[in-house]
Amino acid sequence: MSGFNIDAFMAHRFGGHGGTLGIQFHGSGDGWVELALPYADSLIGDPDSGVLASGPIIALMDMATSVAVWVKRDKFAPQATLDLRVDYLRPAVPGRTVIGRGECLKLTRSIAFVRGIAYDETPDDPLAHVAGTFMLIDQMGGAA
Repeated sequence: MSGFNIDAFMAHRFGGHGGTLGIQFHGSGDGWVELALPYADSLIGDPDSGVLASGPIIALMDMATSVAVWVKRDKFAPQATLDLRVDYLRPAVPGRTVIGRGECLKLTRSIAFVRGIAYDETPDDPLAHVAGTFMLIDQMGGAA
């Protein structure tokens, strides 16, 4: 394997959609990765409540679980989100950064199974749970 180095990978700011949202590396450990979505007025879904829209939180969780797959595989390789179920438990608290923790539970030859939570203060009080699958793709464009 190529030896995926999460610290080196995360030392660079996210570009594209993640960069536009302001997503940043927050932490990692044995089998998990955390990304942070700082609160921003541009991400509010309902101006009257000040609560973040669901779209940025879904993007955060897609990215956190995706990076967790790279960590589990120990390499950066193309993959595609097949399914990402998001169950909201409560709204994010206005003004707080949302943390997305992703974990890769299992790898098969062509599928990665993931789960995660989003929280804004403590993992013991999540605002959402996610479960999903990614299709693993090799450099030639086929299944891994």
